Amino acid sequence: MIKKIPWKSKGKTISQLIKELQTFENQSLEVRISLDGGKTHHAVSLVEKLEGKFAGIVNCE
Repeated sequence: MIKKIPWKSKGKTISQLIKELQTFENQSLEVRISLDGGKTHHAVSLVEKLEGKFAGIVNCE
């Protein structure tokens, strides 16, 4: 049986994400998003509230 890693499937809350980002020494780093393990990545264009339920990270390219 394949063991699921909770953070991979559950995701993170806004506060968890902010806390993790605050650990980066260089706070001027560009934020990018990847859906394939880092093989490709895209700039984050917007962060928006989706359906009043989620914070969505959006690329508008």
